Amino acid sequence: MSEEPRWEEDEVEAAAAEARAIGGVAGDEGLDPADRPLVEAGEGEAEGFELAEEELVEHATHGDQQSAHAILRDQGADEDPRAADQTDAEADEERSSEREDSDYDR
Repeated sequence: MSEEPRWEEDEVEAAAAEARAIGGVAGDEGLDPADRPLVEAGEGEAEGFELAEEELVEHATHGDQQSAHAILRDQGADEDPRAADQTDAEADEERSSEREDSDYDR
């Protein structure tokens, strides 16, 4: 049996390095492996609910101090100026032969 060529080993190492890079960086690489499960679980803080809620608020507010009123202020005018004068139509209603016409007026 002959030994595997060096280029094959290089290819295997390169593929392994590429596979490790998939998914990016988690940010907790320097964390002690014994502490990792505690941090991932929220360290007993209501099963991490508070941490998840903080992250949700952070993502929903985009981390800035600007309120949602800025979105309404910056949205611009309606494309059709007649849209403000229009009223919504009533929903369609199917007529049934089992009901009297006067039942639809209620």
